[in-house]
Amino acid sequence: MQNAITLTAAHWFYLAGVAAVVVTMIFRANVVVPSVIATFLVVLALTGSLVSALGGIFTASLVAAKELFNIFLVIAFMTALLNALKTIQSDVRMVEPFRMVMKNGHVAYFVLAAITYVISLFFWPTPAVPLVSAILLPAAIAAGLPPLAGAMAIAIAGQGMALSSDYVIGVAPGISAKAAGAGVSAALVADRALVLSLITGVIALVLGYVMTRRTFLAPSALHLEKWQSTTGDVEDIKKPGTFEKAEIAHGTERAPLATESDIDKVMSLQSRRRNRWSKVFAVVTPIAFLAVVLVMVLPKMKTGLPDLKGSDAAALVGGVAALLMMLVTLASVGPRRMLNVCPDHITDGLVFAFKAMGSVLPIAGFFFLGAGETVAQVLGVAANQAPNLLFELVQAGKDFIPDSRIFVAYGVLLVGMITGIDGSGFAGLPLTGALSGALGPVVGLNPATLAAVGQMGAVWTGGGTLIAWSSLIAVAGFARVPVLDAVRMLMVPVLTGLAVATLAATLLW
Repeated sequence: MQNAITLTAAHWFYLAGVAAVVVTMIFRANVVVPSVIATFLVVLALTGSLVSALGGIFTASLVAAKELFNIFLVIAFMTALLNALKTIQSDVRMVEPFRMVMKNGHVAYFVLAAITYVISLFFWPTPAVPLVSAILLPAAIAAGLPPLAGAMAIAIAGQGMALSSDYVIGVAPGISAKAAGAGVSAALVADRALVLSLITGVIALVLGYVMTRRTFLAPSALHLEKWQSTTGDVEDIKKPGTFEKAEIAHGTERAPLATESDIDKVMSLQSRRRNRWSKVFAVVTPIAFLAVVLVMVLPKMKTGLPDLKGSDAAALVGGVAALLMMLVTLASVGPRRMLNVCPDHITDGLVFAFKAMGSVLPIAGFFFLGAGETVAQVLGVAANQAPNLLFELVQAGKDFIPDSRIFVAYGVLLVGMITGIDGSGFAGLPLTGALSGALGPVVGLNPATLAAVGQMGAVWTGGGTLIAWSSLIAVAGFARVPVLDAVRMLMVPVLTGLAVATLAATLLW
């Protein structure tokens, strides 16, 4: 029966590897090397062969790459589309109309959050932060919004709400679901993460507004002049850390804070033809992705429409992005040059994708050793002959695990938050996903729900709301406020939101 499980050296090496990864993250160091060493030791213990163990380092990363490469392609195509839109200034046009609705600081706070959320949902916070900060933040500050409140709105909506659900691009739920096991649907993880991210984000935004509303000022151009006279230390963004920080640092160099005249000047430099297409794609792009979201959401509302299965949703997003990118490039440079420019955009997108996700592969490769179906691929044996290391460890120690859905949910949330301490929101997802697949059945909680909870903890912490050395430093740099002040103000709203969302997960599902 279950209690007759015998733990071997492979189990203990796997457990030690998990512990080493967590400790390394606590010390804010990269976990690739501990993951590779742990992979070597686990495969060596399983096979008894030094040659197989050395090959296992490569094979584990290769298996992870096969499982996750659809994610790389989606990132590549979305980045390619964004680069194409930038060439005709459509990205600026998409947010420019919202400057006009910022009549006061109260409206500006929620407009900043809403626009950051939408852009981050489709393109990640990497381009959203420079774009919103350059185009909308100056208008918000002139409307009376304090810079610190603006930084909070951008961080909560972008690095928090949008990135933690990652509903459209699907990177985070894809990693979580793969690590949780073959029976866990990435679409279900995404759906539940979306709900939890909205609960957390709405609570955090409301609490942030309540905490800062007394500092809001009457609209005046003097606020903008005073703010622009201050200096923000954006050089700190370039210090070692996650890929988001490096990419946003480049955005800092490309996107200085824009005034009304600056934007008009940029637009006037474009040819009439480009201006016309810039306006067209500023409208077509949001409509196209809104249609994609409707195709993903409507079947879940019992409309009778066919539901997208497996990675179909990610494929649809990537296909739409690729088609739009080609159309934008055609309009921008013409049919002849388009043949050369489109491949350049895709190459740039793939380079960014590997900067974003490359280090996740050896980490995921190690955690995939804990699941029977993926360790079988690494070892080259049948699935029924492969051990299920993490599940067996949980079964062996289940007497020490309190039989409480709430306790386990908050435990996985805490593990996710610990893995986010290194300043990376995604590096800990293989661990939280694997734990969810093993612990969920023990306490009667759906592994997809548990994986979504762990994803919340990892991304909200490391993605850029609770850790000063995460990409929050970029938001603070753009807003020209001390990053530690932003952390202190975000702490209570975000932690309250995460606590309520986790409790809701155990009660709803």
